[in-house]
Amino acid sequence: MSDTALITGVTGQDGSYLAEYLLEKGYEVYGLERWKSTRGKSRIDHLSDLKLVNGDLADQSSLDRAVREAEPDEVYNLAALSFVPESFNQPIHTGNITGLGATRVLDAIRKHQPNAKFYQASTSEIFGNAPDKTQSIETPFQPRSPYGTSKLYAYWSTVNFREAYDMFAVNGILFNHESPRRGKNFVTRKITRGAAAISLGLQEKLELGNLDAKRDWGHAKDYVRAMHMMLQQDSPEEFVIGTGEHHSVRDCARVAFDEVGLNWDDYVEVNEKYFRPAEVDALKADISRAKENLGWEPRISFDELIREMVQADLEQLQDK
Repeated sequence: MSDTALITGVTGQDGSYLAEYLLEKGYEVYGLERWKSTRGKSRIDHLSDLKLVNGDLADQSSLDRAVREAEPDEVYNLAALSFVPESFNQPIHTGNITGLGATRVLDAIRKHQPNAKFYQASTSEIFGNAPDKTQSIETPFQPRSPYGTSKLYAYWSTVNFREAYDMFAVNGILFNHESPRRGKNFVTRKITRGAAAISLGLQEKLELGNLDAKRDWGHAKDYVRAMHMMLQQDSPEEFVIGTGEHHSVRDCARVAFDEVGLNWDDYVEVNEKYFRPAEVDALKADISRAKENLGWEPRISFDELIREMVQADLEQLQDK
């Protein structure tokens, strides 16, 4: 009999890749879908074996029903309001969905499927401007956005449910991960799509914010593999997942424009309206624990990732 998984945020980048990955492994996969959700389904339209159940992270009763219906062996909570700049505009809503939403999912599992294993999508944003050159489980948390503080609430809720109710519940502290399915408002996709559009004569300039901000960028396909591996362990524990390298926004632009044969500096302009109210300067993962305990490491390089995204955007724009 195959294992069953329930994924919240299944229509997003990570959710769609995770659903693909688990279906390929023979899982029965349920995805939580908001009843009024009409956007983003293109990422999962090709997954004919995916079963959708209605639910909303703001509504406890709907989560209870979803868990009862799916009867999952594994639950992956990937749903969140994940665009960091927008979290400053909607701090209360971000806290309700990204923070309290995780607690509601945990409580639904506690009540209706207590033996299910739970994965919480945590984020490097909980580290903020950490003093360490690389961030590990031992690094102090210093979130610098409503998104980061909400994710930190969800992180500690996961730990507390594990300790209070003897649940298999873990946090994966994932650093930035991208793909051709990344939302167009995120900086990497904004850059790759901008480079593609400029090369096709559809756009003249690309406006960006802080070019010096550095992030540890990996491919979402690599990271969903790590999520699954965390739930196959004998005992629950947290892991930091990243590449162990960081690159600046400028580096991203350089690679993207190089892929289309252009010099990024001729087309990129800095606009301060894209700066965050509280910036996180640099983040880089210490993935030694994941390598040693999980046997996980990334397979796709930064350059390969950005070039793949540019090619995908070229194809989409040429089809229009």
